[in-house]
Amino acid sequence: MNDQQLQQIRSGSGFIAALDQSGGSTPKALQLYGIGPDAYSDDDEMFALMHQFRSRIITSPSFRGERILGAILFEDTMDREISGRDSTRYLWRVKNVVPFLKVDKGLRDEVDGVQVMKPIPGLDELLARAREKDVFGTKMRSVIKLASRNGIKAVVDQQFELARRILATDLLPIIEPEIDIHSTEKSGAEQMLKASILESLALLGADENVMLKLTLPEVDDFYAELVGHPRVARVLALSGGYSRVEATSRLARNHGVIASFSRALTEGLSVDQTPVEFDSVLARAISTIFEASAS
Repeated sequence: MNDQQLQQIRSGSGFIAALDQSGGSTPKALQLYGIGPDAYSDDDEMFALMHQFRSRIITSPSFRGERILGAILFEDTMDREISGRDSTRYLWRVKNVVPFLKVDKGLRDEVDGVQVMKPIPGLDELLARAREKDVFGTKMRSVIKLASRNGIKAVVDQQFELARRILATDLLPIIEPEIDIHSTEKSGAEQMLKASILESLALLGADENVMLKLTLPEVDDFYAELVGHPRVARVLALSGGYSRVEATSRLARNHGVIASFSRALTEGLSVDQTPVEFDSVLARAISTIFEASAS
């Protein structure tokens, strides 16, 4: 594990950009950017357009390591180039932004009020390729919809089981058990989730650390115990469908938590903007999210 990257992630000022839209979320991301489904005829064309969008963000003058500590990429992005370099190496060597890789393959159908991850065939090979491309860590997402003790335990158990496999390859895992912001049992789910995570953290070895990516809670500083936990390298917040205004307002009230936003980061960006207009909108978004993460 790269010590310089670890230091940046553990104690640097800034946030993590979530640029890991996959097959299910890419059409909506492109639509918000101004590219409708009539602009592509298959997945290959869709992902090529999405890579152009991501590349435009990453190569923008305002996207750099002074405010953006890391970026989470989709596997398709890892396998492509930006300005003639591997995307991951461009991030670190040109922008000083630490690269992470989304490794999950989507969600199973809801059972017990949650959606655990689908199996991840070829995970070991994917992690080996990530290491070869200088990726620092990984991310994997589950979804919690109800305050179901058994369901939440299943989510956390699966996340930590995979995290141990990832740690064994010298990559740092981001565990993302997202609680649906529209859940009618959100507060109760948050209480159960925190308790379950604390139980799993207690089972990690002294040299095993993880990152956590969590939905912004209903009670301010609710995850302070996780922020200060010795086995947690950093606690991130997902925007989860909140607008940028709402997400940054909530984030600023949760001290020690930094952003890992996707839609809230790209809000307002358009394919029709000139380079100057595009960078101006992105720079304002980065500045707003950076300030909220610094609280």
